[in-house]
Amino acid sequence: MPLLLRHGIRFSVFLAVVLALAGCLREQSRISFPANWPYSADEAPVMAQAGMVVSTDEYASAVGSEVLKAGGNAVDAAIATSFALAVVNPEAGNIGGGGFMVVRLADGTTAALDYRERAPLAASRDMYLDEAGELSEASTVGHLAVGVPGVVAGLWEAHRRFGTLEWQALVDPAIELAEGFVVRERQARQLRMAGENLQIFPATAATFLPGGKAPGVGETFRQPDLAATLKGIGLNGRDGFYLGSTADLIVAEMERGGGILTHEDLARMEAVWRDPVEVAYRGYRLISMPPTSSGGATLAAMAKILEGFDLGSLEYHSAGHVHLLAEAWKRAYADRNTYLADPDFVEIPVDRMVSEEYGAERRATIDLDRATPSLEVGPGLGPADDGETTHLSVVDASGNAVSITTTINSFFGSKVTVEGAGFILNNEMDDFSGRPGYPNQYGLVQGEANAIAPGKRMLSAMTPTIVVNPDGELLLVLGSPGGATIITNVFQQISNVIDFGMGVRQGLNAPRIHHQHLPDEVQYEPGSLTPEVMAALEAMGHTMDERIRTGDVYPYIGDVQAIMRLPDGSLAGASDHRRGGAAVGH
Repeated sequence: MPLLLRHGIRFSVFLAVVLALAGCLREQSRISFPANWPYSADEAPVMAQAGMVVSTDEYASAVGSEVLKAGGNAVDAAIATSFALAVVNPEAGNIGGGGFMVVRLADGTTAALDYRERAPLAASRDMYLDEAGELSEASTVGHLAVGVPGVVAGLWEAHRRFGTLEWQALVDPAIELAEGFVVRERQARQLRMAGENLQIFPATAATFLPGGKAPGVGETFRQPDLAATLKGIGLNGRDGFYLGSTADLIVAEMERGGGILTHEDLARMEAVWRDPVEVAYRGYRLISMPPTSSGGATLAAMAKILEGFDLGSLEYHSAGHVHLLAEAWKRAYADRNTYLADPDFVEIPVDRMVSEEYGAERRATIDLDRATPSLEVGPGLGPADDGETTHLSVVDASGNAVSITTTINSFFGSKVTVEGAGFILNNEMDDFSGRPGYPNQYGLVQGEANAIAPGKRMLSAMTPTIVVNPDGELLLVLGSPGGATIITNVFQQISNVIDFGMGVRQGLNAPRIHHQHLPDEVQYEPGSLTPEVMAALEAMGHTMDERIRTGDVYPYIGDVQAIMRLPDGSLAGASDHRRGGAAVGH
């Protein structure tokens, strides 16, 4: 087989099956990591037979696992885990933000639920530009940055369609946690990291700095206002958040801080079922989130570009491997940033973007020996801080699978806590193109299609994904936070398994890189690339950018939560060590 297949030649399903039988799906490959890399290539995953929940927090994963044991299905467990994360992972897990859910049932049925936030009806295209036409801080901090929260509407709609247990039973564990849980190292670290950000607004300081300081390891953290809010949601469902006393508290908070979100915005909020993006990659099927998320379409575009190269024949994280990833990614992001937006407002060419033909066209522009400057990589379809996001993956005993990514955008979102309700509000308005053609807080330079409009959903990079084997059996359930890096995180994990034969734990432990078109640089985690590889990449024209350590925080890329179904039907789960969650199965 040639080292590089450049002209769109597909690997057959037969070859994919042969690779699987040869060891592609085993729990360890023979790939080694750099000597100074902090995570092991030999660590074993968590194993289970009847069900698995993986999230960024052990409390939340355990809640979901107990729901599975009680007879709930994967959607029930995902709902309960989501509410639990709103309590124990307040910097990202939330009811004040939005998210996306991808479902694949054991019978092959697939669905995608969009509960992304929306711009308030009083929003306007240039609302964040100052007198000089520059973007102000109002899109990232404070009440004006808040989009209409969608999480409760989304979880309610998912339960309506797929849930089996009583709604109240799925909210109760989160209520118990809000009434008090013992702080572990992960929560203490995140609250400590937030520092002065939690003191910007009095209600936030009162909620998360009881007695004037962040709770420490071993202390009991109580959130009575949040418990009361969750009780209302448990009793009244969707209406317990978007109508009544909680809605009154949200609107009062907006009025107090100069926000524009109203009772009408809350009452009109709805989750929307959409058709998943589904695309073949080396005989496997990737099922991911369509717009309003850019994740699935951009992931699929990357896959179609890279499918014509035999990545598995290259040395892992060699200069040739990294070069191909970076060149494919910059092309996919160029299209993402230009064309993708809320499909209810803008006509977008997703089918063309994820097609084999277009993948071959984009692939043909890659020089195997030199980096193409990003300013020379425009959109090809014709005219037209890591964020605080969190992911959870669930598989139940029947083989139903759920992949959910939710967010409040920045670390502790807008930094605004709803006084009397106990939860942080998002700052998702910054995910619009507040000034088209100029970067947002993640450096993403996006176009006119994603400009602000009343009621519009802002573009996202969230990429909840499910992968199916060539024989139609479930293989992977995964996703990640990480702002603009989410899509490349998810692709790397999929490629680690399919192209390099890694198991789920080894794949998560592997070092990561990132490229997003602009800025034109290959970001890499410290220790992830050897000096020889970096020198070779620089000689090819790449600019290398090492992620910087901040205090005691490792400069990670992403926080993948993944479940892999092994050939014998057992489940292997892994939570990324970069932030410290847990896989819990039975």
